[in-house]
Amino acid sequence: MEGKPVAESFTEMVEIAFPNDANPLGTVFGGRVLQLIDVAGSVAAMRHARRPVVTARIDSVDFRAPIRVGEFIVLQAWVNFTGRTSMEVQVEVYAEAPTTGARRHCCTALLTYVALDEAGRPTPVPPVLPQTEAERQRYEAARARRAARL
Repeated sequence: MEGKPVAESFTEMVEIAFPNDANPLGTVFGGRVLQLIDVAGSVAAMRHARRPVVTARIDSVDFRAPIRVGEFIVLQAWVNFTGRTSMEVQVEVYAEAPTTGARRHCCTALLTYVALDEAGRPTPVPPVLPQTEAERQRYEAARARRAARL
């Protein structure tokens, strides 16, 4: 199976933080952010595999700053590493001020997705081919995380 560069899986989603997404303090619920992370991660994994995927694991989620009502929620996702049927996807979340475009890093998440065939069974995915030094570093870190789990 021919490999694919990380760029083919790159996904960016933008949502507006509405009051119904927020707690009484006016900051977006962590659960809402997790939902958006899973959607962005799924899209990146499907772009890589060109197959349906399921979330197999949420490896880590690091919330660093709140997102406030009225801000844009910007999510960027890409495939870091591939196993035989699985993919580690990284999702970065930013809050963006709609009037200035200033962005603040709010969250980093790592998730594992598994590609499925027509019968709903795990199916092989193409290897990911890191092109840049940053992509190679993320690939090696993901490989080490996977080895530690197995």
